[in-house]
Amino acid sequence: MIESINHASPPAPKAPLCRALQVPRATYYRWRGARAAGPPARRASHRALNAPERREVLEALHRPLYADKAPHEVYAALLDQGVYLCSVRTMYRLLEAHAEVRERRDQLRHPAYAKPELLATAPNQVWSWDITQLRGPAKWTCFYLYVILDIFSRFVVGWMVARRESQALAARLIAETVAKQGIAPGQLTIHADRGSSMRSRPVALLLSDLGVTKSHSRPHTSNDNPFSESQFKTLKYRPQFPDRFGSIEDARAFCLAFFPWYNAEHYHSGLGLLTPEAVHFGQTDRAVDARNATLTEAWRRHPERFVRGAPRAPAPPQAVWINPPQRAKSPEGVLTKSEGEVSHSG
Repeated sequence: MIESINHASPPAPKAPLCRALQVPRATYYRWRGARAAGPPARRASHRALNAPERREVLEALHRPLYADKAPHEVYAALLDQGVYLCSVRTMYRLLEAHAEVRERRDQLRHPAYAKPELLATAPNQVWSWDITQLRGPAKWTCFYLYVILDIFSRFVVGWMVARRESQALAARLIAETVAKQGIAPGQLTIHADRGSSMRSRPVALLLSDLGVTKSHSRPHTSNDNPFSESQFKTLKYRPQFPDRFGSIEDARAFCLAFFPWYNAEHYHSGLGLLTPEAVHFGQTDRAVDARNATLTEAWRRHPERFVRGAPRAPAPPQAVWINPPQRAKSPEGVLTKSEGEVSHSG
């Protein structure tokens, strides 16, 4: 900064400039002298090879006999002939200086997967779906539970238990759920991981026909699909969830009881302790107002029990993200975050 001001026309006086920046003048002159002198020259070691010796090493490495050998093999072969030119490390250093060091084998190049950044400000804007296994009656047997979840309300809009993981069954479930919810073309984004059913051609063609945008998680990044993962954990941590299901009918019977409870009775911590059904069908204002009336009455009866004043019931978030974009830091160095926003990052 001092240099840019110093080179302005006309040059600024040094003493008041240094006082304004709280920099000693001696420091300024030391900086200017170091900048004018440039980086210190590095002296060559007395042990380094001279130019003819470096050429001799390169010529040896370029011989047809050694062209396809690694430097340590060339080093060993020369020693067997009674010749020592330099160390193996020096051979590598000379080859690198001439851009002759590279990985000879074909390396697998993974594509750069973009981080999904999805925002929902109302129901039926972003759905998340996934498939989990339910253990069957015998070892190595299982049933497959397909679940489609609205990330804004956490409302399970569709589910199915099947004997196998199938692209056709997944496409059928999505089509039926889209029709049941009355989704218009261009309204919805469906997010999933990179399972075979999720990336299948039948599902992709169906979504294209319905005007639904598809989104996928990055490989091996479970945080890119957090809402489905959280819902499966709630399912499998229920006290009634068995270690194994005796039949597919048992699995379906359990889900027939679980999902109505989850949608209509489960007070979700991420929704201000409201149920997914209340948020999905726009009943939040009425529910929060009723809770606030109850809390206000309790405060009026015993204000001494509420040291921070009249309590307020929490409201559900107004925006829900999967991987929110990075935000600029405030002058205090703290990341800013909009009010009422819930985010899940990968």
